[in-house]
Parts: sequence; structure tokens; C-alpha cells
Amino acid sequence: MPEYRYVARNEAGVKIEGVFDAANESEAAYALSSGGLYPISIAPVMEQVITGNVRRVRGEQLAAFYSQLSDLLRGGVPLLRSLKILHDQTSNMNFRFVLDNVYRRVESGDTLAEAMGRYQIVFGEMGVQMVRAGSEGGFLEESLAHVAEHTEAQDDLRGRVIGALVYPILLLAFLVVVVIAIMVLIVPNFDALFSDLRNRGELPQMTEWLLFISSRTKYILAFAVPLGVIGLIWYRYWSRTDGGQMIVDGIKLRVPVAGKVYEGFAVSRFCRVLGTLLKNGVPIVKSLGIAGDAIGNLVLNKAIQKASEKISSGSRLASPLSESGCFPKSITEMIAVAEESNTLDTVLISISVSLEKRNWRALDLAVRFIEPIMLILLGVVVLFLVLALMLPLFNMANVT
Repeated sequence: MPEYRYVARNEAGVKIEGVFDAANESEAAYALSSGGLYPISIAPVMEQVITGNVRRVRGEQLAAFYSQLSDLLRGGVPLLRSLKILHDQTSNMNFRFVLDNVYRRVESGDTLAEAMGRYQIVFGEMGVQMVRAGSEGGFLEESLAHVAEHTEAQDDLRGRVIGALVYPILLLAFLVVVVIAIMVLIVPNFDALFSDLRNRGELPQMTEWLLFISSRTKYILAFAVPLGVIGLIWYRYWSRTDGGQMIVDGIKLRVPVAGKVYEGFAVSRFCRVLGTLLKNGVPIVKSLGIAGDAIGNLVLNKAIQKASEKISSGSRLASPLSESGCFPKSITEMIAVAEESNTLDTVLISISVSLEKRNWRALDLAVRFIEPIMLILLGVVVLFLVLALMLPLFNMANVT
């Protein structure tokens, strides 16, 4: 009998956590309620594979797996045979290893969700929970198709964001490399040429600044590069701590222009995940936990966790989300109306689609602003270099 880890509150409101055996989540919830506890979350205790061979799988490949498995099951192919077919046609050795182990676990008597749950690094908690809901509710094929659509949409979103930012980032990198090359390789050659003007006090001030910076560029790089590497390593570890991640995620939300776009995509992802889970029969408290993890921002996740606790106490979703101040009022108003009409799952997915369109327009506009700003910055740097080097040459020509 599988083990379930639970979080519940007693009649005094004290939070209690523990693990016990039950046939399924419904039986676990009934047992808790019979014992005078009010369940907040119930999740199976899944053994995690401890191996360095298991890595994440590209979203495109994972979406294809879910879609093909849904098609095979819908076509009447048994589950084990479907898994074997998908295993044999997979070229990715990492994913092939995972599917082989999933097949063996299912063959040994585990459910598909239990077998996939051992590899949450690959399938994700959302995929596992939707497969579990589909298996228990008798709509596994539809559930797999929804996971495939969601995974493909998220992968497409990630690719479009990266594609939109590639040009500005490359332009900035080109600017930095060109400036460093000029300062290190070209400008020092003018130092001796301008020595007479410097001795007579006729060297322009901007040229003095340029030669001063150029003479110290190598030393600056000698210190900046190691310090930068050390800083990146420190930031990588610090940002993974709860305190560091809270600070970083809070800053992301407050960055001018970009912060609103980032927040929009995060809220859109939350609405899509929550709506898809609710549509597939996953309880709202469990769905909120999964959607909160999928949102990718600890500040917003904390607000969702507080909302989940209030829902367990009988509150509705819109009210605690609105009180958190982390979600746009227009979104919480639509959620409130959806709760009244009992169409929350459909409305959440519609909100996600609408938000994505709005976010893409904002992102395109922001990128269009970045490109001319980068070109203007490049022009200003080039103009400064040209003037700093050419003005002394004009002075020398006039003297002669």
C-alpha cells in the first residue's frame, strides 16, 4: 500500500504533518477527516531515483512523448505496449533510460503516475499529478493531451523569449569586446604620439581621460575578470538560498518595464497550469501547490501558498490573491466572477491566453526600444573615441 505525506490542521488550527498508508488520496483524505483533521495537502511519498545519469529532457521531446502516448492509448494500444513503442523509437539515451525504468515499474504493478513520479526531474510534478488525476478519473488520454499542449506552449514561450533577447545581448557583447580591443590594442599607440602636446599642456581633457583609462585597462581586466567569476559563483549559490531568492525575485518584479513583462509571463504561466490541473480533476489545494512551484518566482509563490491556506479554511481564491497585492486587480476580478459561475478552469486558461498575447506585445515593444538604445550607446562610445583621438591630431596639424 502506498505511503502518503499529509499537511493538515486540527480543530485548534494547529498545522500537523505526517505520513501514513492508504490505498489512494481519497481514502487518505477520508481517514484524516475521520480523525478530526482538515487536510491542506496530500501527496504520495515517491522514491526518487538517485543517479547522475538522469537529466532534464527538452520540452519539445517531452511534449511529443505525452502527445504520442495519448494517441496510442486512444487508438486502443495497451499501456505497456505503448511505453515499449515510445522507448524503442527514442534516440535520446537519457530519456530512453527513464522510459525503460518507467516501463519496468508499470510492468511490476505500479501505476503510470507512480512510475513517472520517481523521475519528477524529467516529467515535472504537474505532469505526474495530471496523469494521476487522469488515471483515477478515467480520462488518461485527455489528460496526457492537455499535458502535451501545456508543455509545448511553455517550450514555445521559452524559445520566443530567448529569441527576442538574442539580438540585444549580442549587440551589447559586441560593443564591450570592441571597446576593450580598442582600449588595449589601439589607444596605447597614441600615448607617445601625443607626448609633446601633453608637455605643452595642449592635450584635450577627453584625450587625457581616454589615455588614462587605456593605460589601466589591462590592470582593470586582471582584477575584474577573477572578481567577476568569483561574484558569479557566489551569486549562483546565494540566489539559491530562500533569502537570496526572495530578494532576487522581488527585484525582478520591480525592474522598470521589464518587471511588468516578467510578472505578466509568470502570472500567465500560473493561470495556465492551475486551469489545466483543475480541468483534469486535480483538487484546488493540490493544484495551487503545483502551479505555485511552476510560476518560477518565490515572492509570487509565497502569496499563492498563503492563498492555499486560506482556501483550506473555507475562503475563495480571488480574495487572498487580491489581498496579496502581487496579482493584477483585473485578473483577481475575473477569477472572482469565474468562481461565482463555477467556470474557474476555463476562465483561467482564457486569462493565460490573453495575458500571453498582451505580454508578447509588451516584450516586442521593449525589445524595439532596447535596439535603438544600444545603437545610440554604440554611437556615443565611437564618437567619444574618435573625438578623443582626432582632436589632438588636428591641433598638431595646426601647429605645423
